Amino acid sequence: MTRSLRLVAILGSTTQLEVFMKSLATWLLLVLCLLLCVPATADDLYDNGPTNGNEWAYLVNFGSVVSDTFTLNNCVGLPWDPGCSISGMSFAAWLFPGDDYLSAEVLITSDEFGGTTYFDQVVNFTSSDCVTNGYGFSMCRETGQWTEFTLQNGSYWLNLQNASVPSGEPVYWDENSGPSLASQNSVGTIPSESFTLLGTSTTVCWWCYTTPEPGSSLLFGSGAVTVFAFLGLLRRNLF
Repeated sequence: MTRSLRLVAILGSTTQLEVFMKSLATWLLLVLCLLLCVPATADDLYDNGPTNGNEWAYLVNFGSVVSDTFTLNNCVGLPWDPGCSISGMSFAAWLFPGDDYLSAEVLITSDEFGGTTYFDQVVNFTSSDCVTNGYGFSMCRETGQWTEFTLQNGSYWLNLQNASVPSGEPVYWDENSGPSLASQNSVGTIPSESFTLLGTSTTVCWWCYTTPEPGSSLLFGSGAVTVFAFLGLLRRNLF
C-alpha cells in the first residue's frame, strides 16, 4: 500500500485528509515564524583602527574627496541573500577650534571615486570627544546616522566629500594608516583614515552564525521543542 493510501486509511476520509493537510500547513507556518523571529545583532561592521590624531589629515571639502576601502565578511541572514544593514558611520575629523557642527556627503561605491553607487547622502554628524591635537586643530569623533540599507559581503569604497562647518573653514579626515586602501582625488594614493562603519549583521534564522540574544535563544528553544514534538507525533501516526 502506498504512503498516500495508508494516510487516507489512517485518517478515514478525504475530508479528514484535507483537514490534516491544512493543520500541517499551519504548523509549518508557525515553525517558520519562530525561526524568523531571531532579532538582528548590533555591530561595528568595519573598523579601520584607532584614531591617530597627530600624524596627518586630508581635506574633504573645497572639491577634495577621500576614498577608503572596507570589507564586509560577517553578514548573515537567509542562506540565499546574506546581508548587513548599514545605518551610519563615525570618523575622526580635524576642525578649526569652535567648529562643532559638521555635515558631509557620504558615498559608498564599488570603485574608487565611482563605479556603482550604493549610497549617496548628505549626512549630519554629531561631534564628541573633542581634543586639541599637536597642530592646534580640534580633533573630534564625528558620528552620523541614516536610513538603513543593505550590502552583501564584499569590498566597497567609502567616500567623504563636500564637508561643511558653520565657519566655512576646511575639514580634514584623520589619517591613521589602518588596513584600508585609500586615496584623495587631488593627491593620489594615501595612507588610510580613521573610521567605523555602523549597522547590524542581519540575523533572521536559527542556523545563522551570529549568536542570538537571550530572548531569541529562549524563543528558538521553545520553537525547536514544538518542531520535534510535532515530527514525533507525525511519525507515530503515519509510519
